Amino acid sequence: MISLTEENYLKAIYHLSKAGAESVTTNSIAESLSTKAASVTDMIKKLSNKEFVKYEKYYGVNITARGKAVALEVIRKHRLWETFLVQKLDFSWDEVHEVAEQLEHIQSHRLIEKLDEFLGYPQVDPHGDPIPDSTGKVKATLHVALCMLGVGMESAIMAVRDSDSQLLKYLDKIGAHPGKKIKVLAREEYDGSMEVSIGGARSFISKEVSDNILVSPEDKHRK
Repeated sequence: MISLTEENYLKAIYHLSKAGAESVTTNSIAESLSTKAASVTDMIKKLSNKEFVKYEKYYGVNITARGKAVALEVIRKHRLWETFLVQKLDFSWDEVHEVAEQLEHIQSHRLIEKLDEFLGYPQVDPHGDPIPDSTGKVKATLHVALCMLGVGMESAIMAVRDSDSQLLKYLDKIGAHPGKKIKVLAREEYDGSMEVSIGGARSFISKEVSDNILVSPEDKHRK
């Protein structure tokens, strides 16, 4: 049996390690989970004893295949619950993260499979993040940040990089949702801010916002 805290650690390590491709430091884990480095070291030792991670002092933490499977299952549940909350209970996309953080620890495998079926087997959540399937497979998606597009280029919004509620509220206000077309009308060289068109409506966005809007690399072209 794995605890809620252990699941949170494995999910954090998975994300920080870029899906298991890199080792991560205990300090980065502590920062991600808002806890002390000493507490992280104790938990990493427990996870290592259970073969969820490999840890070597001064070389960092690597998630194992076993640990990755747990992390992907938690992520799958989180993103399915976010989808359910938005599609069926009319939550806004900036409200669902904290609720899904609680629901993601439900252990009933049958419930999650029924939830997936009920939702029609969605491939992405409301923020555009891919939902792992029941085997832990994640569909590869290629995104580029909006800031990479030149003036006159248009593409489809695919996802949002940051789940910060204030950012999501702002994107909701300007209509910048996954699936919408966005066109770069002008760029300010001084600070990288942009004038964009979303569904025919013009908005001015900061460089920080354009960094967090992810668009399709296959669809960027001049219009």
